[in-house]
Amino acid sequence: MEKFDYTVETSKSFDDAVEAVVAQTKEKGFGVLHVHDVTATLAGKGFEREPLKIIEICNAKYANEVLNADVKIALMLPCPISVYVENGKTCISALRPRIISDFYPDANIKTVAEEVDRIVLEIVDGAR
Repeated sequence: MEKFDYTVETSKSFDDAVEAVVAQTKEKGFGVLHVHDVTATLAGKGFEREPLKIIEICNAKYANEVLNADVKIALMLPCPISVYVENGKTCISALRPRIISDFYPDANIKTVAEEVDRIVLEIVDGAR
């Protein structure tokens, strides 16, 4: 089975890695819909953890194409990229968009899913 995620370690600080993901996202023609500060949210509920932010990215053209193929694909949108610290190391991790076509084989979105996958990996590598 294909790997669900693409994860890299970076020498950047946590905040610099988040900024780099946002910058790369915009450079590649995608938008940042929201940045979830999971650490702050959990801290507000009394739970402590190392830094974690989830950056929701989207490209309207690609989103429209896959949603027209099968509206249930909305369950896997927008594309998430996580930046987190684990054991003192900063990591950038993305869901592999190409696997979405495996969950919706009748939607016939393999080509667009592979194109978005390539761009998402470029975003992660560029932010590294």
